[in-house]
Amino acid sequence: MIKKNFITGLLVLIPLALTAWVLFSLVEFLDRAIVLLPEHLRPEYFFGSEIFGFGLILTVIVIFVIGVIANNFFGRKLIQIYEAIFNRVPFVKSIYSSIKQVSDTLLTSSGKAFSKAVLIEFPLAGTYTFAFVTGEPDEALTKSLRGKYVNVYVPTTPNPTSGYTLIVPKNKVVELDISVDQVLKYVISMGVTPPKKKINNKK
Repeated sequence: MIKKNFITGLLVLIPLALTAWVLFSLVEFLDRAIVLLPEHLRPEYFFGSEIFGFGLILTVIVIFVIGVIANNFFGRKLIQIYEAIFNRVPFVKSIYSSIKQVSDTLLTSSGKAFSKAVLIEFPLAGTYTFAFVTGEPDEALTKSLRGKYVNVYVPTTPNPTSGYTLIVPKNKVVELDISVDQVLKYVISMGVTPPKKKINNKK
């Protein structure tokens, strides 16, 4: 009984403690970034001491203001100008365009990132892993291949942000009646938290 209660306590405290640590570290990191501001704009100049969380508040305000500016006519024109400049610089062009494509795909409502959770055979035939459909490959990539293909992202455990991008035949993809969120929980928990819905074996 003592062992059971101790383990239950750990299961309750560990997620809370880790979540609090991640949030605290993020806020602390943003607070340290304030040193980039001129001294007369720092909180200690106005209030006489540092204010915990001021960096987070300032970051949210800056992001919001940039969003407001970018959504009006002059802001869009400004974005077009600096993007045109970036696209003329060889090394910067490749970095900026790649990051922009990823962010547009992940953050915009029209993006196709993680549109569906599926199962694929990976890394060996007969063994399956979860994957997320991210779209269809360009014809230039599949012109030498037969049949239809899809792009999938295979997340790794316990960090789903590192993984593999694969081009898989459509007929090798097992569709699932499971949400992307459920699959992410399954991957992060190393299989401890199983998806609740049933698998649809139609290919």
